[in-house]
Amino acid sequence: MSMEQSRIDRINALARKAKAEGLTPAEEAERAQLRQEYLASVRRNLRAQLDNIYLVDEQGNKTKLKPKQ
Repeated sequence: MSMEQSRIDRINALARKAKAEGLTPAEEAERAQLRQEYLASVRRNLRAQLDNIYLVDEQGNKTKLKPKQ
């Protein structure tokens, strides 16, 4: 499940405003929270991709990719 486009647009709007004129403390807090949501979304998507990866050996046997310990 990816992050809603409207929330990504808000992150970008806050980034533009931060460069142009600076942010209020409330906007900085909102930006920090949105960034955390975005990072969590990226991690979930990456985990889902990794969970669907199989290694195939020379004989054609499929082995599910295991987490690194």
